[in-house]
Amino acid sequence: MSTKGELPVFLREEIMQNNSELVLTINELSIYLKIPKSTLYKLVREGKVPGQKIGRHWRFRKIAIDKWLEDFRPEINKKR
Repeated sequence: MSTKGELPVFLREEIMQNNSELVLTINELSIYLKIPKSTLYKLVREGKVPGQKIGRHWRFRKIAIDKWLEDFRPEINKKR
């Protein structure tokens, strides 16, 4: 059994095995990325995180998330 903010054991094992077909919920993705769900919802609504809405629920392919993380370049406002 997991505590709040911790992935279930089976899911941690799937992630460690780098299962490319793994699909995450918004809760699981927020834990995986270590960001609040509210921030994740905002990023998803803005189209900044690859995901798919199925009915009322968001789903995320782990392989797409990992690629997005590799390609991610934060927008940095440089003011001098």
